[in-house]
Amino acid sequence: MGGFPVKTIQNQTLDMERALYGSKGILVKDCSFDGPADGESAFKECADVQVEDCYFNLRYPFWHDHGLAIHHCELTPLCRAALWYSDHIEIADTKLHGIKALRECANVILRNCDIDSAEFGWSVRGIEMEDCAAQSEYFMMRSSELYFNHVQLKGKYSFQYIENAVFENCQFDTKDAFWHAKNVVVRDSVVKGEYLAWYCENVTFENCQIIGTQPLCYCKGLRLVNCAMNGADLAFERSEVEATVTTPVVSIKTPLAGHICVPAVGEIIRDIDGANGEVCIRPQEHKGACA
Repeated sequence: MGGFPVKTIQNQTLDMERALYGSKGILVKDCSFDGPADGESAFKECADVQVEDCYFNLRYPFWHDHGLAIHHCELTPLCRAALWYSDHIEIADTKLHGIKALRECANVILRNCDIDSAEFGWSVRGIEMEDCAAQSEYFMMRSSELYFNHVQLKGKYSFQYIENAVFENCQFDTKDAFWHAKNVVVRDSVVKGEYLAWYCENVTFENCQIIGTQPLCYCKGLRLVNCAMNGADLAFERSEVEATVTTPVVSIKTPLAGHICVPAVGEIIRDIDGANGEVCIRPQEHKGACA
């Protein structure tokens, strides 16, 4: 934000097209963006805007904006594509319930928000999210520079093609998550869902619980540090991996390179040439052997 607002707009209902177009240095409080005129793009091309305790039921309110603070607001399912092409955004204690709510933005902070938005967060550059709950498909696709802490997510195809990200203390119930992701650390988190992180590069899971079938295949530079794996069959297929797993694994298939240390494994499958990754069976009370 560029400074204190120079104008306050309060207790109004605004439904006209581009109702506050091009405004700078304004505080908008207790307003409703709704009505029969059904106007779009209320805050387009604005700068240094604070919005508090407002209701948004119309489309595309925040496009091409610079400097936004949105607190204690509700963006309904009819508020489609709410924040696009904007930067330096802070959103707190807010419901984001319209499809494609955040896209092509930069330098975004979300705290204590309720997100129900398919295709949320595409191509965002620099986003922090803390104490948030999200329901979304294709969540955060192709975004970079992410930091998430205490975030709960439910929805398929999350975090695909992301780069340079850290996730801590999160719970993800998802599918096909982290496909093609690069330079990612997931720490002290639960990741549930089949086909985890295929084709990823330089991804680390540390002190995590990983739940689901056929995880972590076709990976390069993959690391698991002190992770539990539940229901993991055909794991690590054609991956280059260094892993320390704390629970028995159902089956491991054709790891290309590296070392996988587990307390037990039901089956080790090697059905191609060049699958030279070592599987070390190390019960806690024994050093074990490699296969």
